[in-house]
Amino acid sequence: MARINFDLQELQAFVAVADRLSFRAAADDLHLSPPALSRRIEKLEGILGVKLFERSTRHVALTNVGRLFLDHARAALEELEGGVLNITDLAAQRSGLVTVACVPSAAYYFLPSVILRFAQHYPRIRVRVLDESANTVLNAVITGRADFGINFIGTQEPDVAFEGIFSEKFVLAVCHTHPLARRKSVRWSELADERFMTVDRSSGNRVLIDSALANCERRPTSFFEVAHVSTLLGLVEAGLGVAAVPRLALPVKGHATLRSIPLVEPEVSRTLGLITRHSVPLSPTAKVLRDMVQKTARRAT
Repeated sequence: MARINFDLQELQAFVAVADRLSFRAAADDLHLSPPALSRRIEKLEGILGVKLFERSTRHVALTNVGRLFLDHARAALEELEGGVLNITDLAAQRSGLVTVACVPSAAYYFLPSVILRFAQHYPRIRVRVLDESANTVLNAVITGRADFGINFIGTQEPDVAFEGIFSEKFVLAVCHTHPLARRKSVRWSELADERFMTVDRSSGNRVLIDSALANCERRPTSFFEVAHVSTLLGLVEAGLGVAAVPRLALPVKGHATLRSIPLVEPEVSRTLGLITRHSVPLSPTAKVLRDMVQKTARRAT
């Protein structure tokens, strides 16, 4: 049998580039410089004696051999990951509790699939989800009420480590019968003529939007204010007006009544990140769940 001379880092680099079809994006995911990532790919190609990617300054694509090798590479990494999960030293925590604090859009979008996978590996470990506002999530992590959090604030807190995992733009939520529902994009200034609905001023999303629109001459005026984005979507479905929400807050494509329209001039976005307390190590169980969240979020981008 031919000897395998490449290591796990080269295999991970290959899968990351194949997932993103971008050396720069893959390098960011792996916390590497683009030149360092390129060297890993070149080393792997040299060891295998084949070209895995067709690449130019503007385009990256898998070769036929690369597509074939990708299936084997994924299977190998997943098998290894499963083995690591099975032997992780959780002897003292075969039963226990992991608490995750997260903003509701993250809880709705990708957290359920992560928890399902985690429960399959550790069926006796309970998971508690605190799906609260951004400020409450941050406070839960700082005070130790949660093991870690998924949030879009916390970068300025000295006691909190923030690692970005997902960037999302704000979009306009409209009812399918609304005149704007067929538009490809909507300018924020156009919302000054609409019945605009928003979350209240205590919301982190409201702070982001108000800051982004501070210098706009025409900006929307809110007719209705609520505490939660989910309530906003209910009002939109009822035909009471339109609302700006994070993209993850909207249901998947094919919803019977809701439509998502890109908002431009300006584009407003937020970065979701994993937050933990500095100098407070996670338990082995919490670390496994945190790593699962990280990988799932990156695959969703």
